[in-house]
Parts: sequence; structure tokens; C-alpha cells
Amino acid sequence: MEIVLIGLSHRTATVELRERVAFSPEQAREAAEQLRARGILEETMVLSTCNRSELYGVPREQSADSAAAVELFLSSYHQMSPSELNDSLYRHRDAHAVRHLFRVAAGLDSMLLGEAEILGQVRDAYQIALDHGETGPVLNRMFQGALEVGKRVRNETEVGTRPVSVAFAGVKLAERIFGKLNNHRALIVGAGATSEQVVRHLVDRGIKQLRVINRTAEHAADLANRFGGEVVPWENLTASLDWPDLIVTSISSPEPILTRSILERAMAARGNRALLLIDLGVPRNVAPDAGNLYNTYLYNVDDLTEIVEQNKKARQAEIPRAESIIEEQIEKFLHWQAGATTGAVLGELRTKLAAERDAFLTERLAAMPHLSAADRAQVADLLKDFTERVVLDPAEKLRGIPELRRKLQNLDALRDLFRLHREKP
Repeated sequence: MEIVLIGLSHRTATVELRERVAFSPEQAREAAEQLRARGILEETMVLSTCNRSELYGVPREQSADSAAAVELFLSSYHQMSPSELNDSLYRHRDAHAVRHLFRVAAGLDSMLLGEAEILGQVRDAYQIALDHGETGPVLNRMFQGALEVGKRVRNETEVGTRPVSVAFAGVKLAERIFGKLNNHRALIVGAGATSEQVVRHLVDRGIKQLRVINRTAEHAADLANRFGGEVVPWENLTASLDWPDLIVTSISSPEPILTRSILERAMAARGNRALLLIDLGVPRNVAPDAGNLYNTYLYNVDDLTEIVEQNKKARQAEIPRAESIIEEQIEKFLHWQAGATTGAVLGELRTKLAAERDAFLTERLAAMPHLSAADRAQVADLLKDFTERVVLDPAEKLRGIPELRRKLQNLDALRDLFRLHREKP
């Protein structure tokens, strides 16, 4: 029951690299299917957000090459050479992989400490994998534990109090540049969860002139109507850029939807009036070179570091309490994992002994034709009771002594010793 994790995040990779390795929901399902179809992993799940892309899996066979195979798959899937990713990847196994996931779900590994969105993103990614049959008993238990960790950290500590999300950080940045937002105009490009949070924070901060644009007009209308904004048809995007003081983008697109040439024409139409662009998309929605235009101020998710650090310091004191909850949940998971693993090995041992017993009986009883059918049945029953007793004592000890389960971290040696072989699905 080995667990492997290969990933990169804002801590190890630039936004340029993260956007190249990002998975859309469709790609996440496709990648998980390919990992299983190729025999690389038996259970698998892809977690991809604006700040991280991670592949979790349980290999079919425990091997030092399993993580390397997942790593090679990640680079080939995104049509990149392994060397392009090597320095930015983290590689975790077993308890280290569990600890990493639990910290992610708790918001301790986020750019914004304690951010609220990540728990929902973990839940959604897990649900997709579960619905498509990509997970199994190990990842199910692991991700259910992660969701429990996230809830407990938010309920039992102050890490999640007054959560500061990427959306809120962007609005705070706008306030730093414009001061009060009451008399300013905002155009929101996108109508998903992040866009809704942006709109909510903008309205709370006094924005009264608000427009929403999205490829799906119904989603834009729903968001705009709930917050008293206006809807702009998607085909009018470029023509609408002379109106706002602030543009916030958070939309799924493999290429920038606002290029330098588009914004250059927009700035001319605006008379070069100052324009703040906050790009929360990964991949980025605004071409990076657009930030070089006169009176245009462009920020992406990696530019929010200062606000991130301020948020982190405010919650720093709560981290030990959150870590304590994480360690408690890790211990629970490891107890379950050890019990499941040892139970499986004992089951394999019982099957092996039964097969050996039956073969032994067939061979020896063939040389004893004088025995009656009743005698043969009695001998078979005696040997059956004996083999059950051989397994019974260690099984009861494993169920009753947690410390013993912790000692048996690697049972492959026992499998090799008794020539036990798990049947592959």
C-alpha cells in the first residue's frame, strides 16, 4: 500500500511553469485514466489549482521506480522534457505524502495562509476522481482524512478566521492603488467561484459600478444580478476596455485573452487613463508584456506576496495548533493503513497455507488407501484447525496491539519469505 506524490506549487515553481503544468478538469480525468490504463498506478487522483499541480497514487507494486514513472508521465503529458520540471518538483512517499496533503487541505501550504478555497478544491477534485472510479480504499481513506483535517482546523483554530483569499488580496491591492473604491468602476472577466468572491469583496468595499463578462452569458447574468451589476456580451470584451478603472480576470483559457495589442488600443481609447489589471487566471489571462504599457498596472497571483506575508504573520501563532490536529489525523491514517496492510498479508498467508495443506493432504492420503472416508475427513479437519491456529495468534496480536502494527512498516519481506503474491486486478 505504497503512496506516491509528485507535484509542484507556488513554493517551488514560477507562475510561468505552473500554468504549463496545470490540468483542466477534463485533463485531470484523462491523466488519471491514462495512469491506471498504463499500469503505472492502481489508484490515482490529480489535484490542480492556480497554485499547484499534484499527482497522488498507489502503485500496483511497491517499487523504487514508481515515483519516477509518475514523474515521467507528468512531463510527457504536458509535452515537456523531464529536465524542465526536475528542479521544481517535490516527491513524497507514504506518511510524508499524507502529511503534505493534510497540510494542503488545512490551508497551511497555501500562498495565503488559511485560505478558504483550497478545501473546496480538494473536495471537488476528490469527488471527480471518486465518481470516475480512479480512487480506491487507500486514497479514499486518505482524502476523507484530509477533508476532516480541513474542517477541524477551521473549526478548532483561528487559522481560518477572517479568511484571506486570492480574490480578497486582489481587492486589497486595488484599495492600495486607488484608495476608496466607491467612485471607481470594475470589469470582472469570468463568472466562476473566484470571480464571485472578487465581486463580493468589491461590493463590500463600496464598488457601485460593476460589469461582468463571461463566455456563458447565463453565468454572467446570474453573477451580475445577484450583486447589482451589468452584463457585457462576450463579443464586446475589447470594446468595453475603455470603461473600467479595474479589470479582474479569472477565466479558463490556454492563451491570454487580453494581449498587449488589445490593451494598447484600449489605452489609446481611454486617453491613457490609469488601468489596474489583476490577473487571477492560471494559465494567465493577460499577456505579461501588457504590463509595460504606459499607465497600465498588471499584477498576477505571484505578485500578491506582500499581502500573503502580512496574512501569514497574523495567523502564525495558530499554526502549532493546526499542526497538532494534522499529526493526530496522520496517526489515525497510519494505524488504518498498517492494519489494512497486515490484514491483507495475513489473508495471503492463510490462502497460501490452505493451498499447501490441501496439496500435502492429497499427496499423503494417496499413500494411505486403508483410511476410511471418515478418517480422511478427520485428518483434513485436524490440519485445517492447525493452519488456522498458526495464523490466529499473530492476527489477534495485530488487532489488539497498535504499537506492533507501527513496527511492521514494510511487509514485502514477509511476502518474499513465504512466496506470497498478490493477484493483480
